[in-house]
Amino acid sequence: MAPPSPLAIATSSLLRMIKEEASYHKELQQQESRIRRLEAQDPAAADDAENVEFLLRQERTALEETKAVFPGLRQRIQDGLGRLEGLIDESAQGNGQEVEKARDAVVAAQKSIRDSAAVS
Repeated sequence: MAPPSPLAIATSSLLRMIKEEASYHKELQQQESRIRRLEAQDPAAADDAENVEFLLRQERTALEETKAVFPGLRQRIQDGLGRLEGLIDESAQGNGQEVEKARDAVVAAQKSIRDSAAVS
């Protein structure tokens, strides 16, 4: 079996980063949901008011840590996108299926970057 081409490697890498970003967005939504649920609890009525406050602080810290991941990840996606576009130009005469998959990855990355900019 032949080793994967640079185009295939760059395509896989970019798709993995896009998938990773989607996972972080899902995690962010879950954390925000948990924070809203904890904030909705009446601390005076809860037997474990201290525990609720502690959990709320923990969730807010986790939320900020998750948000901090996005700028670096977005930059890596943009770098990977540029690298892949360069490889597509070089490999335009190569394996049509690989080039098509790479072009699909470029479209997905561009959508991811637009969506991230809209969220920020």
